[in-house]
Amino acid sequence: MQANFSPDHWAVILGGSSGFGLATAQKLSSQGLNLCVVHRDRRGALSRIEPEFEKIRSTGVKLVTFNVDALRTEKRTEVLDALTAAMGEDGRVRVLLHSIAFGNLKLLVAESKPQRDLHEKLAAKLGVDAAAVQQAAAELFDEGSDHAHTLAPAPEYVQERVLEDEDFDRTIFNMGTSLLGWVQEIFARKLFADDARVFGLTSEGNEVAWKGYAAVAAAKVALESLARSIALEFAPYGIRCNIVQAGITETPALAAIPGSMHMKSQARLRNPFGRLTTPTDVANAIYLLCTDDAAWINGVVLRVDGGEHISGSTP
Repeated sequence: MQANFSPDHWAVILGGSSGFGLATAQKLSSQGLNLCVVHRDRRGALSRIEPEFEKIRSTGVKLVTFNVDALRTEKRTEVLDALTAAMGEDGRVRVLLHSIAFGNLKLLVAESKPQRDLHEKLAAKLGVDAAAVQQAAAELFDEGSDHAHTLAPAPEYVQERVLEDEDFDRTIFNMGTSLLGWVQEIFARKLFADDARVFGLTSEGNEVAWKGYAAVAAAKVALESLARSIALEFAPYGIRCNIVQAGITETPALAAIPGSMHMKSQARLRNPFGRLTTPTDVANAIYLLCTDDAAWINGVVLRVDGGEHISGSTP
């Protein structure tokens, strides 16, 4: 399947310096799509990011980058002013990807201490020191033995601060409803291609509860709802909108979640293919949804996880 990208087509990627955003930029550029990447990174991170951007430029496509806060209205306007000039009179936005991961990961309430005494029971059975069993389990877990996660120390969460209304408001906007402003302004400027594809990213946290993930989960559900409305109301203008639900993936955003090591071990045990989802897996799916053959896919949440969500047991 091929996407009908012309030399005047561009992709706008919000959050394109790592993880899903960068992988999608790499995939789309390899297929000849010009790129506008908006990211927000500290100066120290640019030594890692710039070589990745240079690799994209080496493919021959045009690439403009903006290290600004995509969540601020005035910065969005500045980016689109510059993009309009870079694209020229015939340039159009063929793809818009919202890949912003900037949310609050606090608990709803300070947790009671979990009951994790399996190592003590095992030590008693073996007649050895419980601390030694737990230390050995922790070392095995750190070395990649996923089955040791039930014996390893429990994830640690910040107990002193809990989620408040303002935390939810910011997270839901940052990781959810902020997509709308970009869609509306690109549309108002008449910059969308006749056949445009808009994407957002969600996770299994939209259906299951993970500790410390409540605000982000609310944002993901809001994003999915918004995407359905975009898919309905912008369809007459040739704009499709879909959400990709990735499996557990090694990204900077995942690393920020307390207990992410346990989440990864459980995902590998649960996944039919025995591995995590990769950013490339997701980028490939986004590309497929950009193809002409996918033009009738609109308003869906597409799971890209190797079957992780349908596996009801671990080996």
